[in-house]
Amino acid sequence: MNKSKIILILALIAAIIAFFALDLGRFFTLDFIKQSQARFGELYAAKPALVIGSFFAIYVAVTALSLPGAAIMTLAGGAIFGLVVGLIVVSFASTIGATLAFLAARFALGESVQKKFGSRMAEINKGIEKEGAFYLFTLRLVPLVPFFVINLLMGLTKMKTWTFFWVSQVGMLLGTAVFVNAGTQLAKIDSLKGILSPGLIGSFVLLGIFPIIAKKIIEALKKRKVYAKWNHVRPKSFDRNMVVIGAGAGGLVSAYIAAAVKAKVTLVESHKMGGDCLNYGCVPSKAIIKSAKLAHQMRHASNYGLNNAQPAFSFKAVMQRVHDVIAAIEPHDSIERYTGLGVECLQGYAKIVNPWTVEIAMNDGSKQVLTTRSIVIATGARPVVPPLPGIEDVGYVTSDTLWETFAQLDTVPPRLVVLGGGPIGSELAQSFARLGSNVTQVEMAPRILIREDEEVSEHALKSLQSDGVNVLCNHKALRCEATGSSKVLVVEHAGVEKRIEFDQMICAVGRVARLKGFGLEDIGVPTSRTVDTNEYLETIYPNIFAAGDVAGPYQFTHTAAHQAWYAAVNALFGTFKKFKVDYSVIPAATFIDPEVARVGLNETEAKAQGIAYEVTKYGIDDLDRAIADSEAHGFVKVLTVPGKDKILGVTIVGVHAGDLLAEYVLAMKHGLGLNKILGTIHTYPTLAEANKYVAGEWKRAHQPHKVLAWLKKFHDWRRS
Repeated sequence: MNKSKIILILALIAAIIAFFALDLGRFFTLDFIKQSQARFGELYAAKPALVIGSFFAIYVAVTALSLPGAAIMTLAGGAIFGLVVGLIVVSFASTIGATLAFLAARFALGESVQKKFGSRMAEINKGIEKEGAFYLFTLRLVPLVPFFVINLLMGLTKMKTWTFFWVSQVGMLLGTAVFVNAGTQLAKIDSLKGILSPGLIGSFVLLGIFPIIAKKIIEALKKRKVYAKWNHVRPKSFDRNMVVIGAGAGGLVSAYIAAAVKAKVTLVESHKMGGDCLNYGCVPSKAIIKSAKLAHQMRHASNYGLNNAQPAFSFKAVMQRVHDVIAAIEPHDSIERYTGLGVECLQGYAKIVNPWTVEIAMNDGSKQVLTTRSIVIATGARPVVPPLPGIEDVGYVTSDTLWETFAQLDTVPPRLVVLGGGPIGSELAQSFARLGSNVTQVEMAPRILIREDEEVSEHALKSLQSDGVNVLCNHKALRCEATGSSKVLVVEHAGVEKRIEFDQMICAVGRVARLKGFGLEDIGVPTSRTVDTNEYLETIYPNIFAAGDVAGPYQFTHTAAHQAWYAAVNALFGTFKKFKVDYSVIPAATFIDPEVARVGLNETEAKAQGIAYEVTKYGIDDLDRAIADSEAHGFVKVLTVPGKDKILGVTIVGVHAGDLLAEYVLAMKHGLGLNKILGTIHTYPTLAEANKYVAGEWKRAHQPHKVLAWLKKFHDWRRS
């Protein structure tokens, strides 16, 4: 805290102490005002400007210092100046004083509060930016809420000073008028309770909740407006409670929840049940990662006291295993299972023709039209193919086509180019390198896994390079060329072009939401990179929701399932109660070897957001189980609030990092700190002990040295 802040705080404290020490409160009582009314009246008649100026300055000071007496001074304003002048003087004095208190709180404590409660304050600030004026106005209308509390608390947020001033000026006007008017009848007032009668308080409360009621009315009018052009086609009754478009993670969970609460729900999927995760993403990639890791371990069997061996395998058999794994998991997401759960599953292409009607072009050539109270759009995302000249000529695969295409190959591709240095590109590059491909990974950014901390990217880079991946960062793909049987990718680095020959190319540069072909543009649902939704996952139409990759902002299977709960519950029960999506604790993992897993903030994000943090780190090379498994590499890094054990974020690099992360996800979700993790028994010897040991590192760094010094003296005394 700088000197100016310290001086301000000390000055404010001194002024408040002086107020009570000198018993200045005796001048702010009803009796004193009544006894002095005649004298003040004479003085005002003789020197009106002096009296108004003095009164104004004292009122501002009392309000700015949050001292008791503002209510009495408001009465005095009415008694001395009358209703009109009194209202003008008191209104502006109270607002200026409130604004000074607001600014003092912001200057003295605002920055430290923002840092200390960074993530929580960030959410509050978002709400303040969006609807802060509305809620401040509501609070100003209700005299049950002490105004000085409002002044100080609002100063700790990011509310604009001008917004605070004018909303306070307008919001306090009615209450001020009541007190000033009462002051004009000062002789009839025996106590402040006489002014704020139960009836008057009730009226203020009604005024206070009026803006909320008005907001609901406005929402209803907006809803009516958006549906206006469709009212002539609104069904009198509905075939379904919910229609879900897309049978990936978001769609499956939405349909499951609807069926579980006995709603009549139809799930429409044009291709394969299970969506991208089962058929093209999570499941097949993890299957091939496992095969590739086993091949790697065979080559490095000496790490376990065995002879190194060159793995002999059929690439077709490896790819067949991938498809066998998909087939083994497929029943979990099958039509048969969901039909048994009470979900009607239709195979076809769904198109929304109006807010309550979905037209389905069935895969068998027939057509079906369903009316429904609510719709959940869960159409997922598709791989992005960069617009490189010549890319169609040389051919490429994406995560959607890789598994079928490579299953036809007799051998692993001899020369493989992977475009993209994100999680998908890195996982595939390492896996195929371990299976024998000569892999070149091309990334335009300065490093792979760009969203992670630099040390994490460096760790991942070394791991991929040790498996033979030629990682080219800061290389921009320019074009593809095909000459006879030769395929070439031309890249540029530092102004120099480089040619990379390849046999197969994987495009893994990102994924984009599937937005076209579902009727969204026809009914006017706004989209950008994703379907535009509010905090309840509602689109512009309150009965149409979106969940999963098509809704963003994350592209994880587990967040799609998480969003699906909110979409389904809000769609079915939103008339009575709606739930805002909670994105406070979102875990993620990249399944390279060693794995990279994270929840909450990393250092890069904390610095970018200006959030203060402490770092505690534990090297897994010190962990007994990791040493026994010859997996002693990586680390656990925890970010905490300075001086406290509250967890802001965790990054784990190491074997089974994705599994180890679960303990921190639970801890952050339920507000448990490192002390709780340290006090939890962890089985020995397990990798999970790393979580306990990093908590121990934090505890050692925060030892109560003074207490320990006294304890040493105590024990020395006990021995004497």
